[in-house]
Amino acid sequence: MANRSDGTGAGGPLAGMRAVSIAVNLPGPAAAQILAHEGMEVVKIEGPGGDLLADAAPGWYAELSAGIDVRRLDLRTGDGFAALRALLAGADLLLSSQRRGGLARLGITSNALAAINPRLCWVEIVGDTDAPDVPGHDLTYQFEAGLLAPPTMPRTLLADLAGAREAAFAAVALLLGRAAGGAARHRAVGLRQAAQGFDAPLRFGVTVGDGFLSGSLPGYRMYRLRDGWAAVAALEPHFAARFAAAVGDAPETFFASASAAEIEALARTHDLPIEARRD
Repeated sequence: MANRSDGTGAGGPLAGMRAVSIAVNLPGPAAAQILAHEGMEVVKIEGPGGDLLADAAPGWYAELSAGIDVRRLDLRTGDGFAALRALLAGADLLLSSQRRGGLARLGITSNALAAINPRLCWVEIVGDTDAPDVPGHDLTYQFEAGLLAPPTMPRTLLADLAGAREAAFAAVALLLGRAAGGAARHRAVGLRQAAQGFDAPLRFGVTVGDGFLSGSLPGYRMYRLRDGWAAVAALEPHFAARFAAAVGDAPETFFASASAAEIEALARTHDLPIEARRD
């Protein structure tokens, strides 16, 4: 998450609002950090065992927890749930990421939340809005959307991070609607649907087969270098002409004999959209 040197945070546009998050792992905390970055006060509730992300990626957990009031409560006990109710009574937003059946067993439903605080907005992060109690994970949602090339594992958690941004957007939409007198207080965000939102380049053949962003064009692909790789994105006609003039008719041979430093210099000299990376 970006730092707050741009002046957002405590003085951001969401200052004066409070969110309570019972969402752990990644999508919920990432959404909460986006909202905190824009000035919202966030209280995060973790169970007695804490958040799995703290063990799996402690540095990332620390980054997503920056500026967040983290508390430990056992919501399965009367005292723990009473403490949550007290927080929700004065909050503007609830973030959750548990399965719907589990939340209902805790007593968290739209009707129950309305009884606690009729102004409370609820963003419910689920795996799949069509089947919110069916288990899944970022890997399965990316796989189903066709975004993976087995057996290569994904380099990023696209469904989780996209879902986090959609959850933050949903929160702001609900709060704006409330300010305008709207009655909506709940919105579900699905990680499966978040992954599917990125499948258009595949469905329309842009990045696969002979699609124009598939690597079939010499000016839009990756090349092996002596000491690394180069990503070339000379797509527009003026860039394509400049690229052809700079590297000649055998770009693979040209790049194979060049170093990353030489390609970086070539990109600067000819004003070309090329990034080089050493192994």
